[in-house]
Amino acid sequence: MPEILKNTTTFRVRYADTDKMQVAYNGNYFSFFETGRNELLRSYGLPYTEIEDSGFMLPLIDCYAKFINPAKYDDLMEITAELKFEYKPTMTINYNISVNGTTITEGYTRHVFVKRSDMTPVRPPKIFLDIIKK
Repeated sequence: MPEILKNTTTFRVRYADTDKMQVAYNGNYFSFFETGRNELLRSYGLPYTEIEDSGFMLPLIDCYAKFINPAKYDDLMEITAELKFEYKPTMTINYNISVNGTTITEGYTRHVFVKRSDMTPVRPPKIFLDIIKK
């Protein structure tokens, strides 16, 4: 049975995040996902820097975003990141971004654990599994 980790964080759309149409530029949503992912790990006591400091990395191997409604300058977004961890070398994090309770974007990112020294894929490291098992 998968372990489920979930966290919601807020992020205000900056002027720099918008495009000529005055909405958040589509490429920035993957940065918003990254914010959600980092805050998810941090909320469980494992900042991403600790994963790297222990000799591992989580490169992106696949990603997807479905744009439902636009975010505009100064919107306060809620970024919910959810990990259903199944004890595999890869993990998928699902995201839901909403503004005022309305979903504007859904998507996911898929990552693989690798050794930092040579980028060799590995099983999830103990530092990560210890957090999952709490």
